[in-house]
Amino acid sequence: MALVRQRFPRPRVEDPARAVKEELGRIGVERIVKPGERIALTAGSRGIARIDVIMRALVDELKKLGAEPFIVPAMGSHGGATAEGQRRVIERYGITEERVGAPIISSMEVVQVGELSDGSPVYMDRHAAEADGVVVVNRIKPHTDFVGRIGSGLMKMITIGLGKKEGATLCHKLFFKYGFENVIRWVAREVLKTGKIKFGLAIVENAYKEVARIEAVLPEELERREEELFAEAKKLAGKLPFDELDVLIVDKLGKDISGTGMDTNVIGRMMQNFEPEPERPFILRIVVLDLTEKTEGNAVGIGLADFTTARLVRKMDRKATYTNSLTSLGPQKSRIPLYFDTDREAIEAAFATVGIREPEECRAVHIKSTLHLEYVEISEPLLDEARGRDDLEILSDPEPLRFDEEGNLISRFDLMGV
Repeated sequence: MALVRQRFPRPRVEDPARAVKEELGRIGVERIVKPGERIALTAGSRGIARIDVIMRALVDELKKLGAEPFIVPAMGSHGGATAEGQRRVIERYGITEERVGAPIISSMEVVQVGELSDGSPVYMDRHAAEADGVVVVNRIKPHTDFVGRIGSGLMKMITIGLGKKEGATLCHKLFFKYGFENVIRWVAREVLKTGKIKFGLAIVENAYKEVARIEAVLPEELERREEELFAEAKKLAGKLPFDELDVLIVDKLGKDISGTGMDTNVIGRMMQNFEPEPERPFILRIVVLDLTEKTEGNAVGIGLADFTTARLVRKMDRKATYTNSLTSLGPQKSRIPLYFDTDREAIEAAFATVGIREPEECRAVHIKSTLHLEYVEISEPLLDEARGRDDLEILSDPEPLRFDEEGNLISRFDLMGV
């Protein structure tokens, strides 16, 4: 396989703190937030670039107005669905009281703030509901469970994050009847009607996991503007260099890579009940070799693969994996596929099940993870296509995959330190 570097669009916010200040000035925050008001700021999505800097800047600007900001963990049932667990989660993301300059008030208590047309209650974190206002902070990006005109963003943070375990559990059940996007929109609209949401702070990242845009969004513009920012986020997102493959080899999956272990938008497989599968990319066989250390045994997403290794299966924490799957009503994503004693056997099985093509004729790609897509390896049949594209730089001649004495892959990405 040949090493290739992908070139993605790279808009970048060099000074996130300054961008926050400018955005709050643009919307006239001094007319929105008054002195003495207690303002809840949401935090909860994993891996947002520079989130500690962004939250600190937001806290500082609100304090200048005489407000009293505090942080509310907003992540549905994550963190073991406990107040202390959710506090620990955001602290791991760098959002500590010392770093952002505001107290963290973590609780699983909710209050009902509205009702859907079918009578379903709409919940909000009690401390957020009792505050004078809420600022919703989140990254806008494609969701791993559905395809629509919105994804994971401000409205999802309002619906699932602020709904805590009780709201998240109810919404996941409603998804089966009404669909993900509909429920997220309906619940968010009900919360917006309360007048509690002061504004949103939307973050868009590029494919290099850098901040590409920070934008303050007024409540009355939130739904429309989120759709527009979502379209931008989709264009900037990392992707595979080809949308039709025989085999995809993935070194590692994990919750630190994606909520579904592997980003479903990258691999073109969602396995989500009552939601259509993406048309592209189309990948016939996916083989996953290992878990990341940070996933701590949570192997959610292994069911998205066709083949894996005994090493990965041994590392699985079944309790963590099953709990995650049951809470999200997606047990199918944790089914264990065929697994083999060595990487070589798992990879050979993938190539042996693509039809009449010989392995050397297959369209194959090797990646470190669905989060790391700047450098990829491609098989010889893809080289001609790659040579004709400005967004791909071929860095090496093709060479065979290398395995150690035990039959496990010596990944070029590990040797490169990427």
